[in-house]
Amino acid sequence: MNKNRIIFFGTLIGAVTGLIAALLLARRAEKNERETAITSGEGLKLGVLVFGLLRAIASLTDD
Repeated sequence: MNKNRIIFFGTLIGAVTGLIAALLLARRAEKNERETAITSGEGLKLGVLVFGLLRAIASLTDD
């Protein structure tokens, strides 16, 4: 597969994932009737999860 095509589809997948995450965050804030702020603990959990996902993607070719 072409390098530019991989970068394009990776960017597209990342944008769609970010949009879905923002929609879920806004829905949660509406449900709880509060601001959409993420606490530091939630931010840390999210960062660890994203790092784990990137690490898993990088290891896909290590078979």
